Formats: sequence, structure tokens, C-alpha cells
Amino acid sequence: MSLSPTLDTPAIETSPDNPHRPKVGFVSLGCPKNLVDSEVMMGLLHRSGAELTPRAEDAEILVVNTCSFIDSAKQESVDTILEMVQHKIGNGGRAQRLVVAGCLVERYRDEIMKNIAEVDAVVGTGELESILEAAGLNRPAPAESSSPFAILTTAQIERHASSVNQHSRPETDSPQLTHEADHLHSTGLAAEDPSLRSTLYPLPSASRPEGDAREQAGRFSREAWDGATAALPSYLYSDETPRILTTPRASAYIKIAEGCDHPCSFCIIPQLRGKFRSRPIASIVAEAKSLIAQGVREITLIGQDTTCYGEDLPPQSFPLGAPSSPTASSSAKTGSQDAGEILRRPELADLLEALAPLPGLKWLRFLYAYPNKITTRLLETIASHDTIAKYLDVPLQHASANVLRRMKRGGTSDRFLQIIDKARSIVPGLVLRTSFIVGFPGETEEDFTELLAFVEAAKIDWLGVFSYSDEEGAGAFELDQKVPKRTIESRRKKLMKLQQKISKRARSQWIGREIDILVEGESEETELLWQGRGLDMAPEIDGKVLINDFGPHEALVPGTFYRAEITESHDYDVVACIIE
Repeated sequence: MSLSPTLDTPAIETSPDNPHRPKVGFVSLGCPKNLVDSEVMMGLLHRSGAELTPRAEDAEILVVNTCSFIDSAKQESVDTILEMVQHKIGNGGRAQRLVVAGCLVERYRDEIMKNIAEVDAVVGTGELESILEAAGLNRPAPAESSSPFAILTTAQIERHASSVNQHSRPETDSPQLTHEADHLHSTGLAAEDPSLRSTLYPLPSASRPEGDAREQAGRFSREAWDGATAALPSYLYSDETPRILTTPRASAYIKIAEGCDHPCSFCIIPQLRGKFRSRPIASIVAEAKSLIAQGVREITLIGQDTTCYGEDLPPQSFPLGAPSSPTASSSAKTGSQDAGEILRRPELADLLEALAPLPGLKWLRFLYAYPNKITTRLLETIASHDTIAKYLDVPLQHASANVLRRMKRGGTSDRFLQIIDKARSIVPGLVLRTSFIVGFPGETEEDFTELLAFVEAAKIDWLGVFSYSDEEGAGAFELDQKVPKRTIESRRKKLMKLQQKISKRARSQWIGREIDILVEGESEETELLWQGRGLDMAPEIDGKVLINDFGPHEALVPGTFYRAEITESHDYDVVACIIE
């Protein structure tokens, strides 16, 4: 892959004769999927000889990994780029090179280079390995390390944490590192088994049939985007790709798939990230084992739609009669190899079955699920493993059939309630998260009233509301009946006020409950409290458990699991005391 435009500055040599290690500062914006991309680029740079710094003023090379999902995200990306420009042209900064990466590049590649002269190179979502040329570094020889990951030590934190990164909160407390090292030693997980690393996996097929059909219908067209490359992004990292983990020590994301084939008219992610493509199960399991061997205890699987996982992979053998195996009728469609095996494509349930029993893994969850892909088998798999969070994040987007039709989503409020009831009946104690868009073109007061009624009936645990954003290139951009911004904001506030009441009632029912929590450290709001999360609270997006009593412990160790009792509740958060 080539960068646009061609770099005209010499590569920075990092040979023994020239030991200089250029300092690189990273800003990662947007979603966890973007954060994984940043971690991969950081890993590639570090393996190539760069030194990572959390201080933008110390960086010789600055990288901004951008988001372009909605207008506010684009504005934040542009503002951040301009802030980094100041470190290049003034403020006493040392920056010699500024690289812009991510979704904004896919949409505005030429405009970035044309309008911000201080930007030296751009790297699209499918060009992560080009970060080396963009930064002016030579590609190194293949690494001989047995592990592709670099969990940060106390001494490395200041050099290797991503800078100005709202997702990243690397722990610096030495008690936590000592506790983790003792734990790894006592459980025998400290040394990685070389057999965990696999090099030969089944290669994904070209795409899903749905993706091919939608491509022919123009779903992925970028012809109107000046400077956009003709080829869609196709990059997909593997367990052998180096990463610098920036999440807290006990937690990590694994991206199991990239891209999206869905036709949603409000979204340009398919044009930004390409067609849906899955990683093989063996690669994901190898990555998970490597993470666990280095102290990670909570893994969150991410993808634009994880419930499509495996639909593009080649058929492979699975045992008949295994827990949560498909029915005989489904196996007959795909054929069988012998009396004890069937040949079929992998599913998300297969991946969960492979990961859930891994020694050392405490918590496993996945984001995000598409409503019509929540199968009985998937629900039964969630219910059958204690390590899998009884948690579904299903972005429903709306409840009115009229709006859903214009969104090219399909569904009705009654159908969604049926799906929720079924999920809760199969998975006792299921926690549900969803998100809605208000103010979509054509949304009437009747449509919005139907959405309010649905939210009241569904009793959703966690809910996010987005104001509709007109995105050029998305199908909805051409729709008529646009809703005034004042009306959109009014509806957003009204829906969130309703959800606040629902959430407050739900949290009050937690009082007296005993749960396991993962302690994260001091509260972000006050030093008088500490904070953590339960298994049914996803990182960064849900409520928190605030800790005001350490119980039998003089001190708590961030990144460690404790037993706690809920003593108070608020709108979204709860208060707890440690009991074990």
C-alpha cells in the first residue's frame, strides 16, 4: 500500500550505528475499534525502533487517529489535528512530523493534505502497516519475541502510554504490578507456551454474499469522495501483529472482525472500513491466550457487528452433539464429514465456546449484536458459561417501523419486544444495552411517541441516545422531511429523562446484592471514593460501582477482583462496600 502523498523526507535509521529512537506521541479518538487500530500502529512503531511518549510536547512524531462517524466526532478530530499542529510550529514543541490516520482520512484524504499544510502523511483504516513509512521509519526485520504484546511496566508507562488519549488509563501503582506478578506466578500463567502462537489459519473467503450483493447495489461507493482510494480497506490484524496495550492492565479489547455489510442509511462506516471480514477462531484464541498469560482477565470482543462473525470464513469441522451445537437440520444443509463431525462455517457461539473456558479468563463479553442475528444458540451459549457476561449490546436505533424502514433497518417495536423477552427467558438476569437515533428524517411526533412507549415497556438497563447527524455520503443525506435541530435536541432530552427514571428504578433494585467487581482505582470524580465495574458493566460506556468502604482490606489493588455488596443507588451508578 502506498501513502498519499509520497513522503519526501529521509527515513529515520535505527541501526546500531544510529541508535536514535524517535519519540512518537499518539492521540486516539473514537470507539474501541479505533483504539485497537491505535494499539496496532503503536506496536508496529515500537517494534521498528520508536519510543512512545505520553507528552505531546516531547514527541518528534505526532499521530492523530481520527473518528468520522458523526459531525461532532469529525469536529473533534479536526480540532485535535490543529492542536497537534501547534506542537509542530510553536509552543516550544519538538515535533517534526504530523501523521493523520483513521476514518477521517478515508473520507477527506486529499482535503486534509491540501488544507492543513503541516500534515506530512495520512494513513487510512486499511493501511495500518503504512504507519512506518508515514513516520519515516524503516520496516524492521521480523521480531523474534515469543509474544506480540507489550504490557506496560511501571518504568515503561511514561514512555509507552498513548498521549492525550481519553480511552487510556494505564495503571501506575506498583502494588498492582506486584500483585499481578505474584498472581501469575502462583497460577503458572507467567510463562507463555510457544504453542499458543499459530501461523497457519484458514484464509477468509472474499466476502459474505450479502456484502457482494450490496456492493453491486452501490453500498460501498466512494466515487463522490474526492481523493478516496478506489479499493476498499481490506486490512485485518492477527495475533502475530504487535500491539501496545493502552487499556488498564486487567482488561483488553480483541477485534474479531472488521468492516460492515449492512445497508443502514444513516451510516458511512461501510465506506470507511470496507466489507465485513472475520478473523479465524484460531488466531483470536491465540491472541486471547497471549493476553491472559500477561495478566489480562477481562476480554471484550469488538466488531461493527459481532453477530455476523464467521459468515465469510471457510467451512470447518465441528463435533456433533457438543454443547450448544447446531441442530441436525442445520448441519444437513452444510454436509457432514463423518458420524461425529459436521462441516459448516464458524459462528459467534463457536468463538465464545472456544474462549470461555480458557484458564485465567474471568470475564468475557462482546459488542455489538444485530437484532435479527441473536439466535437461540447464541443465547444458550451466553447462559451456559459463568465467564460470559449476561449482557447484550443491541443498537436498535429506533422502534417505529416507519423510521426503521427509512433507516433500511427493518423491524418493529413488537418484534423487538419479542426478541428481548426471548433473550431474557433464555438468559436469566440478562442486562440489555441499546442506542437510539432521534430526529431521523421523517420522524414524526407519533414515531417518537412510539419510541418512548417502547423504552418504557422494554425496561432497558443501559441506553445511549444520538441526535441525528446529516452525513454526506450516507443514504439518509438525500432523504426529505428533515427534522429541525431544536426538535431533535428536545426529543433527545425527553428520551434521556425517561431513561433516567427507568435506570434509577433498576439501580435501586441492586441494593443488598452481592457481586464481583473489577476495581479500577480512584474515582474520576473524587479522591474520596474508588471505582470499579461489575460483569454487566462494559468498559467506558456503562455505569460504575463507587466504593466507599474497603471492608477487610487496608488498601485495594487496581486491576483486581473483589466481592462487594451494593449499599446505595443513584441514577446510573451504585455505591458498594468490599466484603471479601
